[in-house]
Amino acid sequence: MSARTVLPAVAMTAVSMVLTLAVVVMWLGTAVPWPVAVVVGLGIDGGWLATLAYERRLAAQGDHNRAVTAVGWSFGILAAGVLVAHALTAEHSAGAWLAVAWLPIAAKALWLVHSLWERTALTPLALDAIRGIQQEARDEAAVARARLRAEAATEETRLTAVTAAGARVARVQAKTAQTLAAAWSTLETARRGEETGRALTSVTAPVTPDVTPRWELPVWGPTEPVPALETAVPALSDEALDALVDEIRTSEVPALSYREMAARFRAAGHSASEVRLRAAWKRVA
Repeated sequence: MSARTVLPAVAMTAVSMVLTLAVVVMWLGTAVPWPVAVVVGLGIDGGWLATLAYERRLAAQGDHNRAVTAVGWSFGILAAGVLVAHALTAEHSAGAWLAVAWLPIAAKALWLVHSLWERTALTPLALDAIRGIQQEARDEAAVARARLRAEAATEETRLTAVTAAGARVARVQAKTAQTLAAAWSTLETARRGEETGRALTSVTAPVTPDVTPRWELPVWGPTEPVPALETAVPALSDEALDALVDEIRTSEVPALSYREMAARFRAAGHSASEVRLRAAWKRVA
């Protein structure tokens, strides 16, 4: 995987070094002997390459040295400066030489990108684990979205059903109220009619002369709740219940069975739950 970043950096470095050496030889060759120009070019490229190699060694050890990095960038800037100076003093193709003057800086930048790649590189196992975690998170998010959509659809259906049922109940109540109102109006009309008094007078035994019996309309409104059976009749205590059960049981000879005793107990108007009555029977029997 590192070949994606190291190969462009190596290629750019080679091109930059060859170009720097060629420019130094061509530029200084007219002023000094060409061996001297070659030594100058190789010195620039050698210093650049030496600092790069040392940086790579430190990076392989997980270390970093700012001084070495500064020296390496200094050689890169020097090489770029030589190319720029040659381009500015060239009589022909100055633009072309100036266009390639950035190659040493670009080579250093590519090595910087490669070092950052190495610092953040992970093993295939770690990458697989990260992909698994991301896939699991995506699956959970998809399931959560599907659950929310399903719950929203269910709630919408429930609200629609409740609204429809409420509308039906309201229609039934309105119809019932209309029917009751009509019946009430009919009763009120019959109650206030002249013939109603005569009919009641003819069927009512002792009738006071000149007095027409009056009948009231049925009550239409809240009613008092009927008390429950257990609360309507005072509950017997365990002692009183035992005494009553024993009295009914021994009222005949031989003693009555539980079924006969329970039947007479309830026929006499007494009230007790089946559990308490059976418990009392067990105590006295």
